[in-house]
Amino acid sequence: MKIFTTRQIAGIDRYTIQHEPVSDIDLMERAAGQIVDWLVHHIPVGRKLLVFAGPGNNGGDAMAVARMMAIRNYPCGLFLLDFGKELKGSPAINFGRLEEQKKVAITRMTSVADLPEMRSDDVVVDGLFGSGLTRPLDGLAEKAVAAINASGALVVAIDIPSGLFGEDNSSNLLSGVVRAGHTLTFQFPKLSFFFPEHEPLLGQWEVLPIGLHPEAIASAETPYSCLNPGLIAPKLARRSKFVHKGNFGHALLIAGSRCTMGAAVLASKACLRSGVGLLTTHVPNPAVPVIHVAVPEAMCSADASDLMFTEFPPLATFTAVGVGPAIGMKPNSQRALHDLLEKRPEKIVLDADALNILSCRPEWLSLLPENAILTPHPKEFERLAGASPDSWSRLQLQIRFSRTYNVIVVLKGAYTCITFPRGAVFFNTTGNPGMATAGSGDVLTGLVLGLLAQAYSPADAALIGVYVHGLAGDLAARETGYEALTSGDLIRFLGKAFLHLTNQYP
Repeated sequence: MKIFTTRQIAGIDRYTIQHEPVSDIDLMERAAGQIVDWLVHHIPVGRKLLVFAGPGNNGGDAMAVARMMAIRNYPCGLFLLDFGKELKGSPAINFGRLEEQKKVAITRMTSVADLPEMRSDDVVVDGLFGSGLTRPLDGLAEKAVAAINASGALVVAIDIPSGLFGEDNSSNLLSGVVRAGHTLTFQFPKLSFFFPEHEPLLGQWEVLPIGLHPEAIASAETPYSCLNPGLIAPKLARRSKFVHKGNFGHALLIAGSRCTMGAAVLASKACLRSGVGLLTTHVPNPAVPVIHVAVPEAMCSADASDLMFTEFPPLATFTAVGVGPAIGMKPNSQRALHDLLEKRPEKIVLDADALNILSCRPEWLSLLPENAILTPHPKEFERLAGASPDSWSRLQLQIRFSRTYNVIVVLKGAYTCITFPRGAVFFNTTGNPGMATAGSGDVLTGLVLGLLAQAYSPADAALIGVYVHGLAGDLAARETGYEALTSGDLIRFLGKAFLHLTNQYP
C-alpha cells in the first residue's frame, strides 16, 4: 500500500473524477456510503448521532452521512460551522439535500452558544476539517473541538481527526485536535497516522476503499509505503527437493557476555527459525555450554575472553554477520567491533550494544559497509543520530541517516519504520503491544541475520524479517494475550508466520 501526501491524494481524487469519470458529488456519496456502512455495523439504531460539519469537502461528507443515517432511522443532528460565507460546490449540494429531506435538525454554529449539549452516550461524527489544514485551529473551531473532547462521547472522525495535519505536525498544537475513538480514512492512511504521539487523537483507524482510479494510484510516485502480505509473500524463496543446508547460508552471530547470555540464545533460536542452513554463535569462552544446551542446532565459536566479545573467527566461512545483542561496551569489545567493521563484511546486521558503541564512536560510522542493516529502538537511534522534537522530524533524520551512511535503518516500535539509502520508507503493519517485552529485539536481529545469510538481499531480509517478526507476535497474541506474551513465544510462532504467508499466497 502506498502512502501519499494530502496534496497527492487530492490530485488522485481529481484524476478519478476526470477519468472514471465520476462527478465530485457522486464521489462524495461513495465516501459517505463507506462511513455509513461502518456506523451501521458498529452503532445500534436509536443511539443519537451529533454530526459536526465544516464548510469544505470533509463537511460535505459529514452532511451526506447525516442524511443517509437519518434514512436508516438514526436520530441525527447536524451542526454546521458557519463562517458567514455561502457553501459552494458539493458541500452546498449536500446541504440542500439535507434541507429537502427534513429528517435532520440543522444548527448553524456562529458562536459558542450554538454548540450542542453532548452526553457521554452520544456518538459524535467529526467532519469539521479534513487533512488539508496547514495551521492550528483557532476561534470557534478550536472551541468546538474542545467541547467535543470534553464531552466523553464516542467520536468517529471522517478521514482524519479535525485539526490534525496529514504529514508534518511539528508546528501544530495537538491539544487543539479532536480526540477520536475511531478514525475512518479513505483509500490510504495518512503519514501522520504512523507517529506515536498521534495515537490518542486517532484511536483505532481503518482504511475504507472508495474506488479511486487505479491508474492514478499506480502512476503517482511516493517514497512511503506500508508492508503487507501481498508485498512480502512473493519475496519468500521456494525450495527445491534437492537442496541441502549448504544452499541456505552460514550465519555468524556475535552476542552475549558473561552475565547476559539470554540475548544470544534468543537471537540464535530465531536465526535458526529463519531457514538458514548453518549458524555459528560466537560467545565468551565459558558460555559455550549455554549455547550447546539451549540451542543444540547451533555451532559455537569461543572467544578468548571469559567475559566479553574481544575477537571473531575468520569471516570467509560466513555469508552474513550479526553483532550486538548484549555484547557490552567495554574497550575490548569496542576494539573488536572496529576490527570487524574494517573487514567490511558484505552482509551485516548491527543491533543493541554494537549501535551503542557506534554512538560513542561516530567516526566509525564511515566503516559501515553498503546496505548494512541497523536495528535500533528509538533511544538507540537518538544516541546514534541525535534527538528529535517529534516523530516527523525523527523520520526526516532517519531518512538522512540512511542516505548519508548508505545503510538500512530499522527503527523498531509500533509501525516499525525501515529507511533505505535511496530514500524509500516502509512502515510495518504487523505487531502488537504484547511485543514490548524483553528480548523481542534480539529475536528480530536473529531473524534478519538468518534471512540475510541466505540468498535474500539486505533490503528483502529487512522487509521480510520485520513483517514476519510482527506477524509471529500477532499469531502468538491470539493464544497468550498481550500481557503473557514473551520473546520465546515469538520464536515459537515464527514457523506459523511463514506458513501463514505461504498458504495465503501459494
